[in-house]
Amino acid sequence: MTASEEFTFVCPSCGESMEVNPAMRDALVENGCVVCGASVTTGAFSPVDAPE
Repeated sequence: MTASEEFTFVCPSCGESMEVNPAMRDALVENGCVVCGASVTTGAFSPVDAPE
């Protein structure tokens, strides 16, 4: 059993931070930040470390 991959998103424009799943990551890259509307690249995401 594997956990779904999660990412931490930090908006490069407004600084909003949230954990997202792969589908949310794709939507943010396609549509921009949900808070300020700034363009988002994959560089705004980092993997969430899974608890051991």
